[in-house]
Amino acid sequence: MSDMAAEKAAARVAARAVRAQAFAAGPGAAAERLAGVLGVSAGRVSGYVAMGQEIDPLPALAGVADRLCLPVVPGRGVALRFRTWAPGEALMPAGLGTQEPASGEWCEPAVLVVPLLAFDRRGYRLGYGGGYYDRTLAMLRAAGPVLAVGFAFAAQEVVAVPVDDFDQRLDMVVTEAEVIVI
Repeated sequence: MSDMAAEKAAARVAARAVRAQAFAAGPGAAAERLAGVLGVSAGRVSGYVAMGQEIDPLPALAGVADRLCLPVVPGRGVALRFRTWAPGEALMPAGLGTQEPASGEWCEPAVLVVPLLAFDRRGYRLGYGGGYYDRTLAMLRAAGPVLAVGFAFAAQEVVAVPVDDFDQRLDMVVTEAEVIVI
């Protein structure tokens, strides 16, 4: 294991413990803050189906997205794809503990709300280690502008996330306490 991989693995262990404590305290006004940042009509927005101790963005996104998309994991080592989805529509297990739409049109989001384990004020996020969102952001940004929004508890902020050349920066992070614009 490389030094960077070991550093990220240790950071993930610490970040999971911090997020577990924050989750136990509750999300506060995080969803309302997210909806307020995105506005009344945010266009094509991708959220995620919360797993474990992530804050659930879907209640906020359902009210602001013209078209709500959810990620689909097409396979290991590739960028995510997105399908349209509406609350109440079927989801199916997708591996890695995630769920994805059972059907829906393919879409390309203009706003990508992403989960994370930790973030810093430079806009870097620590994910789960698969690189899915980094590949996806690189692909979407190569095609045109996309707004990348991290959604997390304020307690998940760290001084500096360990990064390498592959890591993509967020444009903002929304927490229950504040909106951080990078």
